[in-house]
Amino acid sequence: MKFNLLLFTFFLFSSITQAQITGKVTDTENLPLQNVNVYVEGTFNGTTTNANGEFRINIDSLKEQVLVFKFLGFETENRTVNNKNSFLEVQLTEKVTSLDDVVIANNEDPAYAIIRSAIAQRKKNLAKIKEFKADFYSKGIWEIQNAPEKILGQEVGDLGGGLDSTRSGVVYLSETVSKIAYKAPNQFKENVIASKVSGNDRGFSFNSAEDFNFSVYENTLDLGNNLVSPIANFAMNYYDYELVGTFYDNDRFLVNKIKVIPKRPNDAVFSGHIYILEDTWEVFGVELKTTGKSLQIEVVEEINLNQTFSYSEDNKFWVLISQDVSFSWGIFGISGSGNFVASYNNYNFNPQLTKKDFSNAVIVFDKEANTKDSLFWDKNRPVPLTSLELKDYTFKDSIQTLKNSQAYKDSIDAARNKFSITDPVFGYSWQNSTTHQEAGFSGLTDVNYNTVQGFNIKSDVYFRQKDTTGTYRNYWELRSYFDYGFSEEKLRVYGSFTKKFNNFSKPFITLSGGSKLEEINSTNPINERLSSIASIFFERNYFKLYEKIFGEANYSQEVINGFRMSATLGFERRRALTNSTNSPIISNKNGGFTANNPLAPEAFGSLLFPSHNIGKLRISGRINFDQEYVLTPNGKYNTFSDRFPVLTFSYEKGFASDIDDFNYDLVKARLSQTKTLSRFGELGYSLNGGLFFNAENISFLDYKHFNGNQTRVGTSNSYLNKFNLLPYYELSTNSDYADMHLEHNFKGYLLNKIPLINQLNFNLVIGAKSLFTDSNRPYSEFSVGLDNLGFSQFRFFRIDYVKPYQDGWQNGAIIFGIKLLDQF
Repeated sequence: MKFNLLLFTFFLFSSITQAQITGKVTDTENLPLQNVNVYVEGTFNGTTTNANGEFRINIDSLKEQVLVFKFLGFETENRTVNNKNSFLEVQLTEKVTSLDDVVIANNEDPAYAIIRSAIAQRKKNLAKIKEFKADFYSKGIWEIQNAPEKILGQEVGDLGGGLDSTRSGVVYLSETVSKIAYKAPNQFKENVIASKVSGNDRGFSFNSAEDFNFSVYENTLDLGNNLVSPIANFAMNYYDYELVGTFYDNDRFLVNKIKVIPKRPNDAVFSGHIYILEDTWEVFGVELKTTGKSLQIEVVEEINLNQTFSYSEDNKFWVLISQDVSFSWGIFGISGSGNFVASYNNYNFNPQLTKKDFSNAVIVFDKEANTKDSLFWDKNRPVPLTSLELKDYTFKDSIQTLKNSQAYKDSIDAARNKFSITDPVFGYSWQNSTTHQEAGFSGLTDVNYNTVQGFNIKSDVYFRQKDTTGTYRNYWELRSYFDYGFSEEKLRVYGSFTKKFNNFSKPFITLSGGSKLEEINSTNPINERLSSIASIFFERNYFKLYEKIFGEANYSQEVINGFRMSATLGFERRRALTNSTNSPIISNKNGGFTANNPLAPEAFGSLLFPSHNIGKLRISGRINFDQEYVLTPNGKYNTFSDRFPVLTFSYEKGFASDIDDFNYDLVKARLSQTKTLSRFGELGYSLNGGLFFNAENISFLDYKHFNGNQTRVGTSNSYLNKFNLLPYYELSTNSDYADMHLEHNFKGYLLNKIPLINQLNFNLVIGAKSLFTDSNRPYSEFSVGLDNLGFSQFRFFRIDYVKPYQDGWQNGAIIFGIKLLDQF
């Protein structure tokens, strides 16, 4: 009772000593100004205006205070307020810059001397802020125009009620309130105390403080691609500069407004303006933009980055107080735009943080983060909602209430579960929104060709029970697979049961068994659709198969953060197969098909191995060193930073075979990483090795096969861990082996400096690979290629020239890469 009385007294006193000021900020033509910074002078208690120019801020009602209205390009306005003020109308005038006192020497624009000074002081100014705690607020909105009713035959729907009759509207609206902490050079922690997603009362916002962590004091800024800062150490190689003018802020700080001009528009650069303070050469503010071509994300049309800084009298440095990121995009006639605003308040620059204040959980959501009511948001939302945002929240909340009703769920299920005459061919799905059950059939469109089965068709049926939220946090699933070969006239069936227990350590158990075909090369180097084309049109049957009748159990779980283990135990009956057809469908005199035995390609009817039984045990692990993650009440989501490599390892044992020589042991490991190297692009490497024990006479199936390529077509985004010209079985081994792969994608770093070629926005890629085995001479490949080929938004292609070396140079070849093929 005493505690409740004290608590009541505290809230009563707080309400008496605080007053709320609201208002609107416009320009001299009475047009609203968005993202104007409004804060109490001498503090970091502030807010920004919304799209209508409206603001709201709490002040101390017991004394007069000065509100500062600051907006880049406009004169700063100060207003004295007290508890008698409730609404302010503020009009800002455009700032007049002057060049009268600027001295031009050596025919060089004065901006260059200022930028050189800013570059020289960049590290010093970056290091001024050693640590802090602060309050953070962000709001994100994403609008879409001209959305189609279907994309690739799939219904788009109304995107959660966001689209109106014109197929336009707000498809994402979210807010976040957080407590953040930072300690130089790179320790960061965010505690999200409130998260709100329009139309989803169980959702968590993805516009976090870490996503807004952009600093022009760093050499590069990651906005989907590493963009060169206008004051990077090497900025002079990328930008030209022009001094637009100078002005004084609060009659105290001389500010230089500098125009940033890219030397080459398709470089990873910005354009716009940067404001630099005289003498200290700190950043006063930025108004920068970039394009989708600079980002190499052609769907994006433009991204704008605006930042405003405020001076800390106590600490004598300038601090980021607001940030605005807006973007526009378009594809297939669909267009859209978005805006993410962020404000930083109540800085504490002496929090005395220690290592204990940080962990690998860089973002942690409170358990009640997405349950805050409207009273909380009205009190803690520093940026007022616009009428559009209010309407979206109200409408989608009502839509969600409707969607949660039993009548609505039944009607949606009835409509979705209708059976049409084409469903047996193209597939059918069923759902029960109340019990969170799903079932379906994938149809009869997965048709391929190989010489073992001839034309074959695959399909599957499934039943899935999701958890009570209807998400995939926990679920179990039954699935059956069917594979029928027409020439072979044989049906194979196998099934699986999978259960996911939670969304934190993500433990899975899978039980499977039946009869299926497997590729002899266990790395599965051949895309089945590509192999079908090669067989039908070019008489090349690279797909070599065998049959196994099996039963298998697998369990996997993250043991500790960044360390995931799995164990698989199975028993197999393995049978070698021969071609059921040796006659090409389209004869083009390429030599005809080969046998299904890769060791005897001309011996049709020969068997690669005798039929046998074998037990298989595999224990494997994966370590993501120093893995960071986001922790929500719903689960743990790993962020997979590229700062450290990933180590995978496994122990594999073949045992209990009815042919004793087929038992064996294998230990193998892989270390891999793809790392962004500032403006120089991405470097990827993969180091692999394995040791066989008791494996002198094992089945060829259990050899170490390598990911080769004989089709001259690439099917992935990068070629790490893949050889471009190595035949699939030429260097397979049952002895110790090691291979290494290195690939560097310059991401436009070199080609964008060459006139005319820089308009194409291609990327130069170089690579080197080597393979070492006991029984063969080392095999190597060296390659040079072009990536990001295509037109407009459709850049799915890559071309490489590859030259092999093994005891002398061998014939080179061109590899044509189609990145989308690995999706089919």
